[in-house]
Amino acid sequence: MDFKLNDEQELLRSGLTRFLATRYDLEKSRAAAKTGLGWQPEIWRAFAEELGILGAALPEENGGIGGGPVEMMLIAEALGHALVVEPYVDTAVVAAGLLLRAGGDTATALLEEIVAGTAIVSLAATEPTSGEFWQDVTTSATRDGDSWVLRGQKIVSASTPLASHVLVTARTSGERADAEGISLFLVELGSAATDIELHHYRTVDDRRASDIVFDGLRLPSTALLGAEGGAWPSIALARDEGAAAICAEAVGCMRKVLADTVEYCKQRQQFGQSIGSFQVLQHRMVDMYMEVEQSAAAVLLAVLKLDSDDVTRARAVSAAKATVGRAAQFVGQQAVQLHGGMGMTEELAIGHYFKRLTALQFEFGSTDHHVTRYARLTNR
Repeated sequence: MDFKLNDEQELLRSGLTRFLATRYDLEKSRAAAKTGLGWQPEIWRAFAEELGILGAALPEENGGIGGGPVEMMLIAEALGHALVVEPYVDTAVVAAGLLLRAGGDTATALLEEIVAGTAIVSLAATEPTSGEFWQDVTTSATRDGDSWVLRGQKIVSASTPLASHVLVTARTSGERADAEGISLFLVELGSAATDIELHHYRTVDDRRASDIVFDGLRLPSTALLGAEGGAWPSIALARDEGAAAICAEAVGCMRKVLADTVEYCKQRQQFGQSIGSFQVLQHRMVDMYMEVEQSAAAVLLAVLKLDSDDVTRARAVSAAKATVGRAAQFVGQQAVQLHGGMGMTEELAIGHYFKRLTALQFEFGSTDHHVTRYARLTNR
């Protein structure tokens, strides 16, 4: 099988890499994440207007450039390499995929806004009692005339503090933990001032997230996206797309961490010579390299299987997520140890990458969750 990129994909990767190398400053990004807005709006506008990456994986009729999963992988890996905090995966991958499959005037219009960089959309799918099972939905949506009334609670809704809209999973029929009866609703945060409580916070890896309480929030009939009670297949696919995207992001992070570690070991002197000349440390760095390359191969397989049937897709994504989770832990910990005490400080980039690699192990399902899912799907 030929894994070479075509000319358009090479241009996409090289253009984004050059942009991030010259325009995305890590120190400025960390300042925005810690004490500012949590992101850089001017960078997001450049993603849309100068690079066009927000629609790179979307059809041309929706304002995109007609790419697909491979383009998504290239973008996510480049963003991971630069430790970008702007919500590409949450908005341009997960939310955009849900809107694209939902169809309809409301979803189509919002999708165009995402591509243009004028809207940021997040997903609120996890609940206090659901754990890692997104189909365990207790948030309810009931009809009241021409409106829907939303009641319930969502937690750790990534990027919601930055969002203009949030997609909410709610049960319109069926029993708890039943995949049937789950619907998807669009909430415009600027117009939802009452009957909604938002608690924003910064996560360990300097991202932003929210806990949300809906106390009888009234939504128009157009807020329902797609068929009533039939949202789960699209949500399950969106979760796998998000998992594949952050796996690609993790590969980018690990490549940067490995390169910085090798360079540090060349420069750090001990006993009159660089520590990189010590064979035992060379072996460690080779082990780190092997973990990165295994992860990259697993991610490529998962990305190529995103358009396959549900079981094949889920198995490939879980294999990638489990492989990347193990690698992210190993590579991150080895990098910190080889840097010594400085590796845990915020003065070096390594400390920031380590926190992101740690958080990535739990997004869109933990390593243990995906190991279990892979075993279940393999033994069918």
